[in-house]
Amino acid sequence: MINNPLSNDLDSVLQHTGQMWEELRDKKIFITGGTGFIGCWLLESLSWANLKYDLNLQIVVLTRDLKSFKKKAPHLASDSAIEFQIGDVCNFISPEGEFSHIVHAATEVSSNLITTDPLLMFNTIVEGTQRVLDFAVSCNARAILFTSSGAVYGRQPDHVSHIPETYTGGPDPLDRSSVYGLGKKAAEHLCMLYSDKYGMDTLIARGYAFVGSYLPLDVHFAIGNFLRDGSDGRPIIVNGDGTPLRSYLYAADLAIWLWTILLRGKSCRPYNVGSDQAISIRELAQLVSEKFNCDFEIQGKPEEVRAQSAEKYVPSVDRAKRELGLDIYVNLEDAIDRTIANF
Repeated sequence: MINNPLSNDLDSVLQHTGQMWEELRDKKIFITGGTGFIGCWLLESLSWANLKYDLNLQIVVLTRDLKSFKKKAPHLASDSAIEFQIGDVCNFISPEGEFSHIVHAATEVSSNLITTDPLLMFNTIVEGTQRVLDFAVSCNARAILFTSSGAVYGRQPDHVSHIPETYTGGPDPLDRSSVYGLGKKAAEHLCMLYSDKYGMDTLIARGYAFVGSYLPLDVHFAIGNFLRDGSDGRPIIVNGDGTPLRSYLYAADLAIWLWTILLRGKSCRPYNVGSDQAISIRELAQLVSEKFNCDFEIQGKPEEVRAQSAEKYVPSVDRAKRELGLDIYVNLEDAIDRTIANF
């Protein structure tokens, strides 16, 4: 067994997923986005299960930049069970043979594209999903997991503290900033249409905010920026007044939830994936600053009179807890401690 600094977290993933792994024994699995944040945790846990349980898995990962991934996760890049295929999600060449399960986690997360090239973002999400679904049909896949987003709900209403999967609102189609959520919403619709026509299970996981190793520290994720600033010994900067509410699920819990949804979830029944424990951005900055013993600065000025409550992005996860027996196993403070320890 390799010396993996995430071994305790990976053992926890196996502990909470139990006998489900037997369903993947001797199977061939295709993963898009396998070298991103979510994909890395899926690969870590899949590789760990394969080693621990001798599952005889074959894993094919689609990536655009294998060289960078080899630097980021050399132990995964050298795993004999993992094969890498260079290509773009919108037009990749289909690998040969049949695959029992597909995980479609590829997406463009850069917020810069919303202003620089929103059409590219929309097309990557929608056309990429259709390409993966076409491949799923051709390779006789039993099930495909699509990692969607809580952005499909649009702005969370002021009166809703935790948004459920039954909420029927959505992003404003005439607002440029809605492109990511609308792309994910259209991709979910494609999943339903393919499931209806071809009979394969399409599992939908609507992700929220996460924290853990592999999290990008230089994009638009507030907690990643805070961890970067703290680790660099700089004051933590909060853009805005710090009132928006977020919640964060630890990456090991994320892996537990996604594998459970793929192997136990109901087709075309979306599941929110995240924590339901809300925290303001100001409180988050203070928590991280205490870990690094550094200052934090609020750059925005608080409004004296608010026309509406604080903007929020917090899911209800009652469906996942009730139907799939899932829970939040690592609280936020411990999640931050573990992430810092693995920097």
